[in-house]
Amino acid sequence: MSSPAPAGYRQLDEDRYRETVGLSYDELREGLVIEHRPGRTVTETDNVLMSTLGGNDAPIHTDTQYSGLTQWCRPLVCGTITLHIVGGMTVRSISGLTTASLGFEEIRFTHPVFTGDPLYAQTEITGRRLSRSRPDTGIVTCRTTGHNQHGTPVVTFTRSFFLPTEATAVRDRTTY
Repeated sequence: MSSPAPAGYRQLDEDRYRETVGLSYDELREGLVIEHRPGRTVTETDNVLMSTLGGNDAPIHTDTQYSGLTQWCRPLVCGTITLHIVGGMTVRSISGLTTASLGFEEIRFTHPVFTGDPLYAQTEITGRRLSRSRPDTGIVTCRTTGHNQHGTPVVTFTRSFFLPTEATAVRDRTTY
């Protein structure tokens, strides 16, 4: 007789488990708050590479001489990089099974981020409903806050996405 699968895993055979990606529609109930881990330290490579790839060569992000003469005395990490890192931290648990992102709203950058800052994220499920046009899909809305090593919020945003209502069937069909 086997014991129940550990949290975050599905049992495939007696001694075989598969990691679970994404909470199900039913698990993402309104009011649920998830603290995302691990944290992620922003590197200089993140800032330079992602700024360059995005075409944002503003000297406040890429020129230590220029930014050293500002109130910050050093380069700021580009806000879209902060958004990307914090948003990415949420995917494994919140939207790992998503079929489409519907949008980001109310994006606010509330405190500067610098290279070397570790970032952490927390998400609250603010709403969910069944899709009127897709009978096997729900729409989940959540509010995410990213904060630095001091607990200071650095970015907040709301996003909505499609999520299948039958997570087990999707996991079985896709081997997730």
